[in-house]
Amino acid sequence: MNRNSLSHSRRTLFQEKETIAAISTPFGESGIGIVRISGPLAQPIAQKLFKPKKKDHSYLISHHFNYGEIVDPQRGTPIDEVLIVLMKSPKTYTREDIVEIHCHGGYFILQKVLELVLKQGARMAQPGEFTKRAFLNGRIDLTQAEAVIDLIKAKTTASLEIANQQLRGFFYKEMLSLKAGLIEHLALIEAHIDFPEEEVEPIALREMTQDLAGMIQKIEEWVTSYEEGRVFREGIQCAIIGKTNVGKSSLLNILLKEERAIVTPIPGTTRDVIEEVLNIEGIPVRLMDTAGFRKAMDSIEEEGMKRARKRVADADLVLLMLDGNRELDGDDIEIIKETKEKKRVVIINKNDLTLRISLEDVKKHLQEDPIVSISALKNKGIEDLKKAIYHSLIHREIRATPEHLIVANIRHKNALAQAKDNLLSALKGLEEGTSLEFIAFEIRSALEALGEMVGETTTEEVLNRIFEQFCIGK
Repeated sequence: MNRNSLSHSRRTLFQEKETIAAISTPFGESGIGIVRISGPLAQPIAQKLFKPKKKDHSYLISHHFNYGEIVDPQRGTPIDEVLIVLMKSPKTYTREDIVEIHCHGGYFILQKVLELVLKQGARMAQPGEFTKRAFLNGRIDLTQAEAVIDLIKAKTTASLEIANQQLRGFFYKEMLSLKAGLIEHLALIEAHIDFPEEEVEPIALREMTQDLAGMIQKIEEWVTSYEEGRVFREGIQCAIIGKTNVGKSSLLNILLKEERAIVTPIPGTTRDVIEEVLNIEGIPVRLMDTAGFRKAMDSIEEEGMKRARKRVADADLVLLMLDGNRELDGDDIEIIKETKEKKRVVIINKNDLTLRISLEDVKKHLQEDPIVSISALKNKGIEDLKKAIYHSLIHREIRATPEHLIVANIRHKNALAQAKDNLLSALKGLEEGTSLEFIAFEIRSALEALGEMVGETTTEEVLNRIFEQFCIGK
């Protein structure tokens, strides 16, 4: 089944062919704002509202910009000086007729133009509906549609590369290749089920066994890539913790290269959790500078530590900061105990001063955790710290290329894991001489899991859940 062979039930949801419209640029003021229209009324609406500066033979030719004005047809008054482009189907984003009106980027102007478009017969687009139509019309598969939102939300070069890998169809092509192989094996098995008097040749069974084993290995590699892929796609929450005056706020400022947190020699200066996002070797890291752990001096500090503990509980990674100029004490030990279940990088701060902390004691309490020595004051050891953070999350080289697919979406991971389980059962059945009906059932189940992933058999409920993550206008 190819991407054009969408189920009849999904096609019927799309029969009305309503024309939709929305503002496709962010709310606010900018140089340019865009109102997008898609559907059969896109061109007629444009012809009613747009008055070209020079109406000649090139007026509203597909994929050509036209300069003129948007005019209120009832009052005859111009609303804005615009550029307008008509794109005739099927060579458009949605495979429908599309009109884009490029206005000045004031919100009131855009809202006024959109109101005029809606009065002419279009309706307001739902979140992600342009991309949903691109999927339903067979221009992209569901994994590519999901890549659009990942592309928009990408915060680093690495997350951008992973989204582009998926958007360009590399993932979809691999799934097609996998499905083609499974369909070939299924056809052979079903032929022998229909004609039981003809035995399956041992050579064919051996080749099928080897092929299924290879598919399982490939799927396992993709499933294994998910944890790293998720880190690049979604980023992590990272809490900087330690007792008061250990240098947490100074470290935050150094990492961000700006004075984000107040730094004073007075213990308890940080009362609330301060959050900022940092790019560490391609990983979006949400840094949280927390209040120092100690016996609270007042109700405000007590609330700050309560919030700090909440952030630590939610964090993917903890930067546990110790004062290298002071001996390990009860407060340090208590913090170490509180975070023993968390993934940690241990920081020995103030290496520009005399080392008074016992590294042997530190290692005794923190045997498995990487330890980095820094000076937040002198900006020393910061690159080593970044590398330690990266390698605590990523344990192998990650390259988003056609040859190295990276799974970063939990829906894809679950579908692949299901397909792998089905193929493992089929492989076990082949090796143990189980009935061909059982093996055929497992292969069909694997095909269904892959088909749901790329959108061939996906329910409307799943589609709505995916596309409601989009902004209106995309």
